[in-house]
Amino acid sequence: MSEKNVLRKMLVSLKRKPALIAMFVLLAAFIVYTFNLTNISHTTSRINKPNMGLAEFASMLLSVLSMVCFMNAYPRRKEPVYIMLGLTLGMILIIVLCDFIYIGKIAEALNDSKSQLDTTKETYILATRSMLNVHWIILVVGAALSVLVPWYGKLLRKINTNVKIEGNSDMAAIEIEGND
Repeated sequence: MSEKNVLRKMLVSLKRKPALIAMFVLLAAFIVYTFNLTNISHTTSRINKPNMGLAEFASMLLSVLSMVCFMNAYPRRKEPVYIMLGLTLGMILIIVLCDFIYIGKIAEALNDSKSQLDTTKETYILATRSMLNVHWIILVVGAALSVLVPWYGKLLRKINTNVKIEGNSDMAAIEIEGND
């Protein structure tokens, strides 16, 4: 298959289901968080401030649940289910709040004069803080795309994905014979 044909088929599938764009962004946020769970758990065990483990657990649980709710928010060939979309956005908001709580606990531990943290040896702490900053940004973009699906869906439908077939340019010249 040519590159042009692959791009056309991808555009056609996005025209049919524009919510896939938002779902891929939310899936990217989930993957970023999941692939960094080792750093997050090491940071939680090293710093051990109140509610860090709860924020970590809530983020992971709500990430999975928000993906399930999002998939049910835009069913195939039906109108969006706004209750599910509201649940998805609520869960994303809670995840972002959990990220901010966790980042605050890291900052609190790093600024504490009593702490024995050595960020040159324990690089996972700074890696976790950076990842959480990226994570909440991706989540906010995914939430915005989730809300804007009707608008960019209309824009996607305006893209011409028709294939030009040779010999069919002058359809008026073809006479149809019929039995009278």
